[in-house]
Amino acid sequence: MIRINLLGLPKKRSKSRGPVISVGGGANMTLVGLVLLVAALAGNYYYYNKLTSDSQKLNADLSAAKLENTKLASAKTRYQERQKQFDLYDHRVKVIHQLQASQTGPLDLMNTIAGTVNGTDAVWLATMNDDGNNINLTGTALSATAVANLLSNLKKTNYFKNVEIKETYQDESVRDLQAFQFTIVCEKQKS
Repeated sequence: MIRINLLGLPKKRSKSRGPVISVGGGANMTLVGLVLLVAALAGNYYYYNKLTSDSQKLNADLSAAKLENTKLASAKTRYQERQKQFDLYDHRVKVIHQLQASQTGPLDLMNTIAGTVNGTDAVWLATMNDDGNNINLTGTALSATAVANLLSNLKKTNYFKNVEIKETYQDESVRDLQAFQFTIVCEKQKS
């Protein structure tokens, strides 16, 4: 048999049943549940707002980084173009300096030989050949002494390591005066 108490009066308990455990009033449990629910909702709302603001900040940083990247890319291309122009101009300058440096060698040689021949009386050059290590001179002199003076003057220049006469002979085709044809080999100093 089942009994229902509609009046809400407490029942008398029989001592045969064990102790009754009471959880508390119904109103207290509802209030605790509501507080926990509000706290959970507030925590979720705070976490959602934090994630949203972090996402917006990261998107703003990303767009700023992309803008900076495009600026740097254009600056890099301008730098590379200017670097190519600089390399081209630098190469041109180096070629010009190299040509100027190589210009002085033959110029010094010509000045040395011209000064030596002009400083020696009664000597004229007909040809001068440069074969790398040696300079071959051919010409005419009015006497054998003039050829000997030319040899000693060439040695005094210190431009040549060795100066030798290859051949000299009296030219019989000239009738009015004495003329000697000569060939001289001059070995250049190593620089």
